[in-house]
Amino acid sequence: MKTSLFSEFDPVSAKAYKQKIQFDLKGADYNDTLVWQSLEGIHVRPFYHKDEVKKTANIILPKHWFIGEKIFINQAVQSAETANNAIANGVEAVYFQANKPFDIAALFTTLSDTSVPLYFDLSFLDAQFYNELYRYSDKYELVVKLDIINHLALDGNWFTNLNKDHQDFKEVIQEAASSFTIDTTLYQNAGATMVQQLAYGMAQLAEYLNFCEQENLKLEEVVVEVSVGANYFFEIAKLRALRELAQTVLSAFSYQDTAIKIVAHPSRRNKTIYDYNTNMLRTTTECMSAVLGGADWVVNMPYDALYHKTNDFGQRISRNQLIVLKEESYFDAVQNPSDGSYYVEELTHQLAEKALTLFKDIERNGGLLKQLKDGTVQRKIKESATREQQLFDEGVITLLGTNKHPNQDDKMKDNLELYPFVKINPRKTIIAPIIMRRLAEAVEKERLKTE
Repeated sequence: MKTSLFSEFDPVSAKAYKQKIQFDLKGADYNDTLVWQSLEGIHVRPFYHKDEVKKTANIILPKHWFIGEKIFINQAVQSAETANNAIANGVEAVYFQANKPFDIAALFTTLSDTSVPLYFDLSFLDAQFYNELYRYSDKYELVVKLDIINHLALDGNWFTNLNKDHQDFKEVIQEAASSFTIDTTLYQNAGATMVQQLAYGMAQLAEYLNFCEQENLKLEEVVVEVSVGANYFFEIAKLRALRELAQTVLSAFSYQDTAIKIVAHPSRRNKTIYDYNTNMLRTTTECMSAVLGGADWVVNMPYDALYHKTNDFGQRISRNQLIVLKEESYFDAVQNPSDGSYYVEELTHQLAEKALTLFKDIERNGGLLKQLKDGTVQRKIKESATREQQLFDEGVITLLGTNKHPNQDDKMKDNLELYPFVKINPRKTIIAPIIMRRLAEAVEKERLKTE
């Protein structure tokens, strides 16, 4: 007869745990000693117990996740051949980027595997070109990024103007896509807290759903791009909260049957050019958070992406990080691996609640577009980024090799193929753009001066 191992032990309540901890502290204050507060305003306790879990999230995560790789399209045939080689070496989904139109027929003719899903991140808006891409969707599972608000927030201007951009947005959804994208990576890489990332993402979703409802547009899928940072368990909870919130917002607009897909990238904010091999460790834990949080695609970032042009070695290492997670670490063996973790459940609940409160405040005050125009969103993100930067400058936030244990013999001046810092391009804009900036930039600039 089989018996449970745990049947031999009496259950211990949360109160009993806390009493034992308080006794071991020998008079020290429990809250001052063991409870810390995150940048999101969440008080993190030393232990979590089922007695104290307020809510268990009912979140359905994808059964499988795809190993993605980013490939820039310069020449269509060459880029397709690069994709073919990546697929032959373990890539399961291709994330194409392009800043100008390319030969669509040549790309698809050269691609050899129709079973691999494709994502196109285009930095231009051309409804006819987008629709032409979607004509290949009978052979390929593909998504073309369609996020005009992200472009506005990043660039400070619409692609053309508000009316023309929305007309193109409508045409692509109506004629070919039945989907659009919410890109929240800008907020994370600019220094927004997780609560802000979630709330601004949901406000962005609400802007689009309002428009789709007014135009009576059919939606089959919403794709959300996220940037995943170093706060391991918080990032797992962030992705879970994102699914919960997105489903809530979609249901409020009668789009409850619309599918949600998450494409996750490691953050750029904590990456460095000095002691650059540590970037591999950072991206590995960030990719782990993405998988455990329920991303559909994980698109890794090469360790040298800040300062090197795309190269075979960097791409191979970033690809193999994901392959090791899937094939050797069994990160695809369980569909909902974080279910039942009291800590993650509580973080998911608190992030979702705080983000929902901020989202409602944004909606009461006119919505995301109005708050971008007023500069409210930019100001709030800048305040959060400044607070995080101060913690980094004080050494509270650590980046090994940069603000702690730097290798003074490490020289980078002659290795920079790309400019790794914020580029300033003064021009007239209709709103103040949101600026992405890495924590280590000021330190790195000073070190480069003294080499």
